[in-house]
Amino acid sequence: MKPVSLKTALAVSIKAARAAGQVMHANWHKPKRVNSAEAHDIKLELDVRCQALIEKILAAAFPEIPVLGEEGNTGDTSAEYRWVIDPIDGTVNYYFGLPHAATSIALQHRGESVVGVIYDPFTDEIWTTTKGQPTRLNGKIVRVSNRTKIEDCIIAMGFSKSQDNLEKSLPHMIQISRRAKKMRIMGSAALELVYVASGRLDAYVERTINLWDVAAGSLLVENAGGEFYTVPAPGGKLRMCADNGKLRKKLQLGSMLK
Repeated sequence: MKPVSLKTALAVSIKAARAAGQVMHANWHKPKRVNSAEAHDIKLELDVRCQALIEKILAAAFPEIPVLGEEGNTGDTSAEYRWVIDPIDGTVNYYFGLPHAATSIALQHRGESVVGVIYDPFTDEIWTTTKGQPTRLNGKIVRVSNRTKIEDCIIAMGFSKSQDNLEKSLPHMIQISRRAKKMRIMGSAALELVYVASGRLDAYVERTINLWDVAAGSLLVENAGGEFYTVPAPGGKLRMCADNGKLRKKLQLGSMLK
């Protein structure tokens, strides 16, 4: 396959993210149809609808590129290029009326993210980047924070509710809570990552997460001067931490991912 224009891919990703975000915002206060409900998660008909809309827009420009998405895959996702999509990251927040959810779109080349777009329709903020370029928020370059003292920092955490994850995560949460300015559990990995990228958070760590949650955000963090660190987890999932490049070792965040 011939090389993809990252400039074009970025423009199409922005168009798709904004379109899905408009659907999210328009339906925010309306009754929502639940496709499935688990103990700690909810899947909405709107998740499926938003992913279909994103795929339609992406396919109009790049019909040959497959999609790996939270709501299903199309084509050969082991291909040289692939889209990685989370149509509504923060579905539980969204379902309960909390305005903290986003659309996340990444283009990957041989497993490496080369385009990243995350759109928050509730604040009308869109974070964008391509490989080798700075991270931008609504067109303006943003950077990670410069904070180095843990007592000055805000740290976000997330963790699945399995017994194993709770047992391994809670001691770290207690330890960090005693040292950091504040702890936050916000419910949208995509937004936590771009908050690190734009200096609103200083670090974010989670023991069990999916690729579509972090494919765009990881590139946005790195291109804003931060660090994104990940290790494989069971079931094809990931363990990850993102920070401003100054805190992972101080906070021993890597040890939480073991």
